[in-house]
Amino acid sequence: MTATTDGNAGAMGPRAAAASTTTTTATTTGTTAPAFSPGALDEAAARAAERSVAHLLGRQDPEGWWKGDLETNVTMDAEDLLLRRFLGILDPDTAGASARHIRGEQREDGTWATFHGGPGELSATIEAYVALRLAGDAPEDPHMARASAWVREQGGIARARVFTRIWLALFGWWRWEDLPELPPELVFLPSWFPLNIYDFGCWARQTIVPLTVVSAKRPVRPAPFPLDELHTDPARPNPVKPLAPAASWDGFFQRVDRGLHLYRKVAPRRLRKTAMNVAARWIVERQENDGCWGGIQPPAVYSVIALHLLGYDLEHPVMRAGLESLDRFAVWRREGPAGPDGQSGAPVRMIEACQSPVWDTCLATIALADAGVRPDHPALVKAVDWMLGEEIVRTGDWAVRRPGLPPGGWAFEFHNDTYPDIDDTAEVILALRRVKHPEPDRVEAAVRRGARWTAGMQSKNGAWGAFDADNTSAFPNRLPFCDFGEVIDPPSADVTAHVVEMLAWEGRADHPRVRRGIEWLLAEQEPSGAWFGRWGVNYIYGTGSVVPALTAAGVSRGHPAIRRAAGWLRSVQNEDGGWGEDLRSYKERQWIGHGASTASQTAWALIALLAAGERDSEAVRRGVAWLAGTQREDGSWDEPYFTGTGFPWDFSINYHLYRQVFPLTALGRYVNGEPALPGREAR
Repeated sequence: MTATTDGNAGAMGPRAAAASTTTTTATTTGTTAPAFSPGALDEAAARAAERSVAHLLGRQDPEGWWKGDLETNVTMDAEDLLLRRFLGILDPDTAGASARHIRGEQREDGTWATFHGGPGELSATIEAYVALRLAGDAPEDPHMARASAWVREQGGIARARVFTRIWLALFGWWRWEDLPELPPELVFLPSWFPLNIYDFGCWARQTIVPLTVVSAKRPVRPAPFPLDELHTDPARPNPVKPLAPAASWDGFFQRVDRGLHLYRKVAPRRLRKTAMNVAARWIVERQENDGCWGGIQPPAVYSVIALHLLGYDLEHPVMRAGLESLDRFAVWRREGPAGPDGQSGAPVRMIEACQSPVWDTCLATIALADAGVRPDHPALVKAVDWMLGEEIVRTGDWAVRRPGLPPGGWAFEFHNDTYPDIDDTAEVILALRRVKHPEPDRVEAAVRRGARWTAGMQSKNGAWGAFDADNTSAFPNRLPFCDFGEVIDPPSADVTAHVVEMLAWEGRADHPRVRRGIEWLLAEQEPSGAWFGRWGVNYIYGTGSVVPALTAAGVSRGHPAIRRAAGWLRSVQNEDGGWGEDLRSYKERQWIGHGASTASQTAWALIALLAAGERDSEAVRRGVAWLAGTQREDGSWDEPYFTGTGFPWDFSINYHLYRQVFPLTALGRYVNGEPALPGREAR
């Protein structure tokens, strides 16, 4: 996993930090970008691409898929330990291995961050601290004392996010009365009514429904120790705060929450019991074949707790499958010197928030094909076979907003039939079209279903979100309960771009849906020339997604939007030739386009510049040289920085395969030219 940093980048400023951390990256990867003559650069790029192809082919699973680790932050590990303690199934080996990972992520100042090189974060630090105490670390240990002192300086537990305080309430470390109310009667609201469960993004919906049961039950397990050291004043752990003005949205929803607390006291018992039973049925109906919920860890955790509170014992098939699915989110490794058993190092356990095999496989297929791997190569055919087997042909929650739309498409994970992903579906189709499969009719049928479903998921404004259409209500994010990140799924430039690119490959560039998507993208361009990145960091990702889509759909490389985008990318290139953008760009504009050079972000910039016709520009040459010069001997790249997002700023992701697939895509397109759309020659 990644090493921690001292967090001084914020004090230095984005440009100074980029220069400083770029030096660190160069040391890690072994070299800085060398200077090449034109012919030598082409040769170096071709060699780098060949090494990368060999590396990526060597990582393919025998079944045909690829999957890199999906690294997030230690709240996943802490909450896993808290869950197991709550259920009474926490064993010493699991606790010890998880604690080693959590300790290894602690910063020098005693805190935990939510992304590599980021600042200390209060909720993550509190949850990590509590998990380590469960694992046996003493509060007076130096690393623990530093953490608790920092927590008190930040205002203590009272300033933590709602989810952190829910976990503490499960053990009596926080009062349920001091948490926002979330009534289970929410499940009765019709889909047209404000704040019904389908107004929330699918990830939030899957989390909130089980939490309504937890909120209604308010369970408390005996606390194994006090947490007075995490309060500024243990006698007054939750100082009263004044309400926001009644005329403001915050003030309105705070008063609604007070009303819900009063309602709890008079809620008809029969109605509440019925609501919890409906919630339980909703949860069970959405359990996937592998036992998980939505293919992501947080809904699975809360679903297990909710069902347990409703009387499902741990041996019930639903519970047993759910717990087994959570075990599969664990990534085990060994670190340190060999132990008495002769094995190398002590076991370390990291929890993935999600797993990304479909996403990784389609991106790997595109990268290999664009790098010149022949379209009937056995590895690509096997990848297509696996992706075809992952197609979703049943109706899910998306049909609430799009009734009558025939199903088709792909999810992100191994199993998530309820929530196919528009972004994944677009990229899978782009991957399928690059491979010469021995059963073309089978591929054609899957592509036709996926393209039809994707086009039908277009929102009213002409763009596409990730999982639902028109999931744009302004109310869910304003609830006092929803302080854990983005809880709606509005259209984004990166997803819309991938859909436009896919539909252009399908020969629909002139279709009214595609033209509306293009118009939306052009209107969303920033004055700087960049596009915001919702699912990748940040403007480099957005711009790297949109420019290839626009040119694929027939927008001229000379179009002002394309020229502005290329100009912006050139303006933010680092001195070492690479590109990088820190996650702080989501909160502080001075970080936009600035950060340590990374392999994935450099590749995104190059992909956009190549699509814009800039192959022979100095910026592209320097970027390609950086990729060639920082490649490891085994054909891979190192990338400790987080360049993916779950929620911008609030939940960051380091996709471990991004550092392999995107550089290979960029190098392949530099060496071989832009991929040819069906019916067009390569450019």
